[in-house]
Amino acid sequence: MDEAQSIVAHVRAMLNTRLGEAPCAPSLGVADFSDLVHAFPAGAQQLAASMRATILQHEPRLRAVTVRQVPGEDPLVLRFEINGQPAAAGGRPIRMSTTVRAGGRVDVAG
Repeated sequence: MDEAQSIVAHVRAMLNTRLGEAPCAPSLGVADFSDLVHAFPAGAQQLAASMRATILQHEPRLRAVTVRQVPGEDPLVLRFEINGQPAAAGGRPIRMSTTVRAGGRVDVAG
């Protein structure tokens, strides 16, 4: 597994962890999707901010991280695009497509 694949796998694990689930790292994870679903459309922005914060704090191999919601065909599925620059000099930018499904499961492809 190369470094980009390792970063994508780590981001996938982080985004499928809810805040407070890791007692040794209480800031690891994202806000619970079921708590945010009642606050839409503002909930999508809160989720994006939560994703960005956990990536910046817990994935030191990425910097200049952006998370933006992208439109999708299914209104019950949220999609986000995550972009980041590897912290190591000369690394190519990393782009990930993220899909949040019912129940809060997050699929990440990069």
